[in-house]
Amino acid sequence: MAQKSVIKSSVIADHEGDHGHGTASQLGPLLCWAVVFADIGTSVYYTPGILYGTVGALAGFFVFLTMVVFVLLTLKYAEVTHRFAQGGGVVTVAAQAINRWVGAVGGMFILVDYFLTAAISCISGVLYLSAIWPILGPPALWITVGIIALLGLLNWVGISESAKVSLVGAAIAFVSDIAILITVFSHVSLGQFFHIFGQMFAGHALGPQELLIGFAGSFLAFSGLESISQLSPVMKTPRKKVAGLALLLVVLTIGITSPLLTMFGTVLLPGQAGNAATSGYLISSLAGHSGGPWLQVEVSISAGALLIFAGNTAIIGSYHVFMALSRMEFFPSFILKRNKLRNTPHYSIMLATGIPIAILIAVQGKVDILGDMYAFGLLGAFMLTCLGMDIVRWRERRAARRLAHHLALSNGNGNARMSVQAMMAEAREVSRELAPHPQAEASLDSNPAIPGGLEADEVAKLAAPAHTAKEWISHFWHSIDFWLGILTTFLVTLAWSTNLVAKPLATVFGGGVALIGMGVAFVNYRHSKQQGRLPVVAATGVEGRLPGSVLAVLTAANGRNDAIIRTAIDIADGKPVVFLYLGEPKPTRAPRMFEVIDPYLDDPKAKEYFGKAEAAAQKAKIQRRFVYRKQQPDVLARVWQVVHPRDIVIAADQATDLSDVNPDRVRYEITSSGKVAHLLKTW
Repeated sequence: MAQKSVIKSSVIADHEGDHGHGTASQLGPLLCWAVVFADIGTSVYYTPGILYGTVGALAGFFVFLTMVVFVLLTLKYAEVTHRFAQGGGVVTVAAQAINRWVGAVGGMFILVDYFLTAAISCISGVLYLSAIWPILGPPALWITVGIIALLGLLNWVGISESAKVSLVGAAIAFVSDIAILITVFSHVSLGQFFHIFGQMFAGHALGPQELLIGFAGSFLAFSGLESISQLSPVMKTPRKKVAGLALLLVVLTIGITSPLLTMFGTVLLPGQAGNAATSGYLISSLAGHSGGPWLQVEVSISAGALLIFAGNTAIIGSYHVFMALSRMEFFPSFILKRNKLRNTPHYSIMLATGIPIAILIAVQGKVDILGDMYAFGLLGAFMLTCLGMDIVRWRERRAARRLAHHLALSNGNGNARMSVQAMMAEAREVSRELAPHPQAEASLDSNPAIPGGLEADEVAKLAAPAHTAKEWISHFWHSIDFWLGILTTFLVTLAWSTNLVAKPLATVFGGGVALIGMGVAFVNYRHSKQQGRLPVVAATGVEGRLPGSVLAVLTAANGRNDAIIRTAIDIADGKPVVFLYLGEPKPTRAPRMFEVIDPYLDDPKAKEYFGKAEAAAQKAKIQRRFVYRKQQPDVLARVWQVVHPRDIVIAADQATDLSDVNPDRVRYEITSSGKVAHLLKTW
């Protein structure tokens, strides 16, 4: 029994698998690349002209420079997709890694990013079309307003975005970009290429201030990376492999096209880059300059269509974030309402389209101003995501140290290696046991992350002593990856902080939107409290054993939840309380792109009782964890094996059905709300 307890404790926090996503997952590496490239790949169409206004011909150099940080960012976002498989990106990462209010701030940041993406993408799309149809130029603002309104109408009707359509658009855009580069190189010798490269620096002094401003501003070239984290619920498994391959394709395709197109556009066509009337379609002009009118027409049409498509992606992402924040009770509940005719969230869609329209009208459709406003939300979302991942990784390393110490004490140093290997096998077995449907077993991630982002296998590997070269290399890479993550967070934070000063318009706009959003969240929080409804507590995992803790078991139907909460807090005696809510299993539908899928947020009873438990625990000033699981055979036993509590507090009529929980004794208590049982264990 002792050996089995050690093995099962490796699971770190008993997890529920994929919430039913195993059968619904559909996007492989190529389709994931297509969705991300169709977003991030459009940045090259407006970034060169915007950057030229700030750093001149050095625009290409700074995109090359920032490409290094972009590669580091992809490593983190690849982890986000499989550690937080419910989707939500920065909102989920920040809420579970730090706390729900930081998650709300992350939501405000990403909303600012989406608002500006919709605005700048759609108007840039119209400008590219105006390169071949000049009649579209003067009324470009109002045409764009009409296009965004039409996109909102299409979303209201319920026309959803397709990854296969993204694949077609992304393929056309990439081929067009490569065609431009081929035509440029067909006119440029190797010596001339190096001369062009040198022209970027002609007449420019690169001091520390100029380096910081250029570095921070060029992140605009990589906006769209965050969309990979929104694809988690619809991604094929294993997500770790799929996301890694997809982002490798993103790095290769963006790395080949974006820096070179920016350099050639700004160095070869400085007149167009510096002219407000033509900088909006600079890459189209480069296509005409190097490849002739037919290539210019093709690039103008494909870029215009893809930019408008990217605007629609931003609208979809935006209204899903609105809904996620509403389900977390930061925004009013009316945002979740769906119309009876089309069953679409019309209020969310109205906000997601109305705000970008208002922004466009306010700045009179000027792309350079929109580009300056972009920095706050984009880099803010990157920063919070990176910080959240650093915290998750640190917790994972801490859990591994605890586990290694426990193994050394329990088994002796000589047997520790074998125990860890057996433990890892057991972790994978538990993952299979928790598959929502037997037929989904084969398609589940081999190592799904628990709520909170920790991974059982990773903790077990870190806890295992290195005896072979392969194991030593694995440990060494984990350490390097951890510190590279810290460096990435520092560099992104440096860029965000620089833009706070260098781009005051972005700070005023983004900070204003974030403050208004947080004000709404705070007012809604207070209103919920005054109405007797408690805001949602972020469900988390546990990182291993909590000696002396109390496990309070709450369910939808036992009628004793209030008594269980009070009893658990009364007997805590300064030790942690783990509130475990066992939700009723319900059939799950296939998730849609950019949707946040979290069964806990769709369980009003669970949110109600976790809110009550949080209020009582705050008043009593005790440590607490909130764990949500669907009712399944042995799920309580597995959580019990992980936590090692001294006492399980449960409704009395449920205490007799726990064949796999092995307490030393059972004690019953009569409360004003009914009879509860204490399952006591000395470990």
